[in-house]
Amino acid sequence: MDAEKNKSENSKAEEPSIGYETSKIRFKGIDRATFNFDEEVKKGFTPEEFKVEMYKRIKAYPWKK
Repeated sequence: MDAEKNKSENSKAEEPSIGYETSKIRFKGIDRATFNFDEEVKKGFTPEEFKVEMYKRIKAYPWKK
């Protein structure tokens, strides 16, 4: 029985351990080190202003019919 048990354990396929190079992800747009969320919220739109602005932007988009 031990021979059968060892045989099944040794037949497992294993992935080779390869160290892949990774690069640090660079975010586009917002500089996360200097972005102050609280200040931006203070300068931002009220919910009503936001709704009006988004409606204008959606209407201005060139939708294909």
